[in-house]
Amino acid sequence: MTQTEFIPPMLNGVSASKVFLPQILPTPENLYQYLCQQFPHIAANEWQQRFNRHLIYNAQGNILSCNSPYIENSHVFYYRFLAHEIHVPFEHEILFENEHLLVIDKPHFLTISPTGQYVQETLLVRLKKQTGNEFLTPIHRLDRETAGVVLFSKQVSTRAIYQQMFAQREVQKTYHAIAPFHAGLTFPCCTRLRMQKGEPFYTMQVVDGTVNSETAIDLLEHNTVWGKYQLQPITGKQHQLRVHLNSLGIAIKNDPFYPVVQHKREDDFSAPLQLLAKHIRFNDPMTLQEMAFSSHFELTL
Repeated sequence: MTQTEFIPPMLNGVSASKVFLPQILPTPENLYQYLCQQFPHIAANEWQQRFNRHLIYNAQGNILSCNSPYIENSHVFYYRFLAHEIHVPFEHEILFENEHLLVIDKPHFLTISPTGQYVQETLLVRLKKQTGNEFLTPIHRLDRETAGVVLFSKQVSTRAIYQQMFAQREVQKTYHAIAPFHAGLTFPCCTRLRMQKGEPFYTMQVVDGTVNSETAIDLLEHNTVWGKYQLQPITGKQHQLRVHLNSLGIAIKNDPFYPVVQHKREDDFSAPLQLLAKHIRFNDPMTLQEMAFSSHFELTL
């Protein structure tokens, strides 16, 4: 690290994003013009607000303005913010913490990382503000609609070791779901399907071909109308559990995507998806101890 290298601080739980300014022709008139062109999904007036709020710096830590020149082969830092976010009125719980890991019980409707219309109202930013640790990173993901146990890395030096544990399928994950009871289905069973991106792009679909997703499914209890199912994914495809139950004709209760996409208002918290990451078990690669955690949330028929 050189003496002039600037390390931007965490602001209100948000870490700065770093952008490299390449050599391009024609050379942009200024930095503001380049950022508007490079990130067309961000409104020009939002970039203006970021400059006005002193949220954009150069690599030496100097505050930049809309008129700052475009300097090739340099870096700039900027902070994301949203003028308005819908408050998610549910709280997380820390289940366990050591020097490497933070184990969290995530509520429904809380997105894990900043994306789209959520920055402050995300689990990662809430945790960074709570702990003061800007190096926190989710090791795996849960959908916004899904509640339950999720692991965060606390240290950059050991993050890859825990990520590899998930990549090599050395983590046993058990989910619970509420879905229709179907007397014609036999459990336990193992569902194996080929999944790929669907339409709309944020959904998945089942197609013919080599299997790339697998889930062990069992029925825990039922009341002849609804059943409570135990799901143990062998693979980790996007929306795998939701797609697999839907393929059996028993889509998860309150699923807004399967079998039909139903857009709800972002501030509608009345019908949470009945899917819960209930248990997680693994051998810790750093301590070599067996670790097991369970969500305090429960799904009921």
